[in-house]
Parts: sequence; structure tokens; C-alpha cells
Amino acid sequence: MFMRRLVFVAPVIPLLALIISACQPNSANKTDTTTAWSCQSKDSPFSYSACQINADALQNSNYSLQLFWQPSNNAEPLLTFDNLLTALPENQTLSFAMNAGMYNDSYAPIGYTVVEGEEIKSLNLKEGGGNFHLLPNGVVWWDQAGKVQITESKSLSEQLNNGTAAPWYASQSGPMLVIDNEIHPQFNPDSTSAKFRNGIGVCSDGDGSTVQFVNSNQPVTFYQFATLFKDDLGCPNALFLDGGIASSFYAPSIESHDKKDMGVIIGVVETRNK
Repeated sequence: MFMRRLVFVAPVIPLLALIISACQPNSANKTDTTTAWSCQSKDSPFSYSACQINADALQNSNYSLQLFWQPSNNAEPLLTFDNLLTALPENQTLSFAMNAGMYNDSYAPIGYTVVEGEEIKSLNLKEGGGNFHLLPNGVVWWDQAGKVQITESKSLSEQLNNGTAAPWYASQSGPMLVIDNEIHPQFNPDSTSAKFRNGIGVCSDGDGSTVQFVNSNQPVTFYQFATLFKDDLGCPNALFLDGGIASSFYAPSIESHDKKDMGVIIGVVETRNK
């Protein structure tokens, strides 16, 4: 969702890495699978596309989850997947990606953002209007070892204060979709407010944990979208990233490559030995 805020002037920083948004696959139920990750499009319970990566692969392989915003030699945001692909080193491949947390009219993040241990934007605990402030909201973050977590914002604030959380990358958005295996308390199962939406979840598939990136290919309500994460994908915690014209998705294995401008991007990168 596009949110107009005071312009956030960011310092020149190294190439960041973040991921996923709206995708339009050419055919339903198409799947591409590697040993570490897979992308697929499905028609039930509604039309959506998703990419998942095994949590272990982010800690014990050449794959990494990153946030991207600005190239190292430019203070301007990357804006598009095409620009990100151009900026990546030759030995790196972008497996899949989408938009990360919400942004202002300068495409700068409006919520907590950390890149390679550097805090770019402080944790936002303010109340207000719009989806970001539909509390509780939350943060997707991971430490230097690559362990991915989704934490409600106030809980993360407590962890940051007592030193039990050390984000290497982090992106704040809102609202939370699923919180400790419960759907967000403000979602109405009878709502008729349907929009294109995307989000991220830390989930279990019976064989271990996965990180799921999901983009709806048709308008859905918050309750429908949260139910997908909770019941179909088995995600005890999931976070809404954005929706409508702001959602963007990159998954070339299922022929999805959105061309929209966006703020921070979250994505999975494979690094090959030079």
C-alpha cells in the first residue's frame, strides 16, 4: 500500500536485499523445484502464487535471504526487480523476491529496517490509520546465522531492549496476519473488502520449517489471506507486506516478473563460487 509520509533521507549504504510481490503466472498449478526451494501457482482456496525455501537452507548453504533498497554507489532506491538484477554481482542469482515493508512517497521504509546490522529506520510503535497501523503489526527479521522470525512489534521492542534479539536484516510492516497460530483479532470473517495482497510466513510442512512468500492473484480479504497462511500453509506467524498496486512479485521459475516501482525488496539469493 502506498502511504504518504514525511520524506526519509537515507544515507548511502551497501546493496541491500529484501523480497516478493504481485505475480501473474501464465498457467495454474505450475511448479519448479530445487533441493532448497520451490515456487508454484495454485487455484485453491483462491488463486495465488507462492515461493518457499527450507529454513535450513538459509543457514547451511549458498542461499541467503536479503533486503535490497539502494545500490552501493547510489543514494537512489533500486525501485524495480530489473534494477536489482543489474546491480547483483556476477556470481549471484536472484531466485525469487517481492516487495518488503511499506514505504513513503520517496520509496523509503516507514517501519523498522535493518540491513547487515545497521538500523536504517527505527521501530515504529505509533498508532495511526492505514494497514500499517492496524495493530498488532510486526517485523520479519533474521539474525546473522540466517534464522528467520516474524515477531509482533511490541514483543520485538522488548527483545531489543533486553538484548535477546540481534537482527542482521529486518523489515516492519502491518498488520500481522497470524500471531502465535491465531488470526489477527481485528479481521472480520464476513468482510467484503477484497484486494490483491502479499505476505510472508514462517511455517511448518511436517518435514521442518519453511519460509513462505505468498502473493494473491485475485482480490481477497484479510481474513481469507490469513486463513491461507494458518490453515493451508501451517504458519503460526505471518505478516502482511502490502497490497493493491503496491504488491510486486518476482519468480522466474513460474514466469512471474512484475515491473512496478517499490521500496525495499526482500529476496532469496544464490551465491556461486567464483
